[in-house]
Amino acid sequence: MRALTWQGTQDVAVEDVPDPTIQESHDAIIRVTSTAICGSDLHLYSVLGPYLARGDVLGHEAMGIVEEVGPDAGDLRVGDRVVVPFGIACGSCSMCLLGLQSQCETTQVREHGSGAALFGYTALYGSVPGGQAQYLRVPQAHYGPVVVPDDGTPDERYLYLSDVLPTAWQAVEYASVPDEGTVVVVGLGPIGQMAARVALHRGASRVIGIDSVPERLAMAARHGVDTVDSGDGVLEAVRELTGGRGADATIDAVGMEAHGAPFAHAAHRITAVLPDALGRKAMETVGIDRLAGLRTAIATARRGGTVSVVGVYGGAADPINLLDVFDRQLTLRFGQANVRRWVDDLLPLVADPTDPLDVLGLRTHRLPLEDAPGAYEMFQRKADGCIKVVLDPAA
Repeated sequence: MRALTWQGTQDVAVEDVPDPTIQESHDAIIRVTSTAICGSDLHLYSVLGPYLARGDVLGHEAMGIVEEVGPDAGDLRVGDRVVVPFGIACGSCSMCLLGLQSQCETTQVREHGSGAALFGYTALYGSVPGGQAQYLRVPQAHYGPVVVPDDGTPDERYLYLSDVLPTAWQAVEYASVPDEGTVVVVGLGPIGQMAARVALHRGASRVIGIDSVPERLAMAARHGVDTVDSGDGVLEAVRELTGGRGADATIDAVGMEAHGAPFAHAAHRITAVLPDALGRKAMETVGIDRLAGLRTAIATARRGGTVSVVGVYGGAADPINLLDVFDRQLTLRFGQANVRRWVDDLLPLVADPTDPLDVLGLRTHRLPLEDAPGAYEMFQRKADGCIKVVLDPAA
């Protein structure tokens, strides 16, 4: 089959790799019909090379048709149309039963002290081949895949259940937005766009979106978001929009690759090209994240507010102003999305013909899988108005 593989820092290629096969009784094989590029895929593209091996298949947002099932794949049937959550969970361990599927005790990568295994996301999370491919092996298929209607609707109506929508929903849930409260969303990539829409859908009186890319600001504004350019006195602008206090809740939807931190950016570039052993040591002992997004989320929260962090971070010694966090009595909540926990809330919204979250309006580019290397570069450079790329393995 054809699949997108990691070859080195900022170097990916579509090449022939072996077709996946059933390896465990809970497995299924999916013929991928749509697979998306996530902002966190860019971390693999440019930062997390020390935890990747040449030839690793990338991608963790995928959906398609079930082609084969193992004997213990539960109710899953050949021919089902399914969305595959990016995290791999069993559904029956103590963490899954608590709704913390991202910490699944069956698939935890204990070798690295990490949570549940993820598709296409480094040795830290199990080195499981990803979904930017024509076919995908899905472990724990008795629980993970979400069966969706095979009714001729575009894949994009359901595809974002794999990651974008549950992550955005959890971001708002963790933000503990009070009734008629105000929310700041830092970063208006795909997650930030959907977090802003979810916050408004769930009753926030005002959502303020912060970014520097005109197309992202324009998309958010079309959905009722007050937008602030990140180069234009952000803290003062947010205070002006919130009666001088700051927002009741803020969401960091950026993560480790935020702009505005040149020293950390240089550290990223150096770490990415070190030999693997040295690169891993640097990431595990030195704070190398660009923290502009997190610092903005903390600064724009009111006293007693909540900061919800869904942007991915990788540094183990990042400096945060804990004096400020303590003095202003902020609550910080972090974590990978527990996809299956939120699916029941989201399915009625994505299936609604009125499309209340405008999921069909998120994608800006749909390209053949063969064009994936150029799509990664475009997405990283934010060129051509690129906000969300969906790849078509059959094109």
